[in-house]
This record gives sequence, C-alpha cells and structure tokens, in this order.
Amino acid sequence: MNCIFCKIINGDIPSKIVAESSNYIAIKDINPVSPVHILIIPKEHIEKPGELAKFDGKILQELFELVEEVARSENIFDSGYRLIVNSGKDAGQEVAHLHWHLLGGRKLGKLG
Repeated sequence: MNCIFCKIINGDIPSKIVAESSNYIAIKDINPVSPVHILIIPKEHIEKPGELAKFDGKILQELFELVEEVARSENIFDSGYRLIVNSGKDAGQEVAHLHWHLLGGRKLGKLG
C-alpha cells in the first residue's frame, strides 16, 4: 500500500507524534493552517467516515478522548478548537486515509 499515513503509523516515515492511543495516532501537520494543527489518524487504514460503522462505538469514544487530551496538551481546550474531517476530493481530502484536523491557537473564521 502506498498510503503516506500508513507509512507514518508503521514508522517508515518520521513525524512529530503528539499523542497516541490504541487505535489512533496524533501528529503535527507539516503544512499547518493555524498555530495548532494536529492530524488525528486511525491506525487501521480506513478511507471514508462511513467505514467507522463496522466498529464498536468505543472506537469513536477513544477518538474524542484523544481529541480532548491533545486539545488540553496544546493549550486550546479552554479557548476553543475546530475539528474537521474531509471526505473525498471535492472536500479537499488529499490523503485517502480518514483523518481529522484539530485546529486552534487563534480565533478561527466562520465556515461557509
């Protein structure tokens, strides 16, 4: 498989890991769009959000626990943050491996 995120998860490509859980890894984005820009990536190769339906609900609980942990460690929990998932080319998804963008560290503009 030629997935850059799978290579990062396997340790084939170095990255700045900020947190990790059983099913997810959180890394600093190499092209940040805000002072805090963390990618939260499932360790299993999943391409679309709907594929999460095949998992136990605990995997989503783990995701949001990791989001909160990272938001606290990056000092954006109290000031606020944005969590974004892009699905498909038209949404701006550049890597065909499901991931969430955790953004913060400044006032973010409105979407839309």
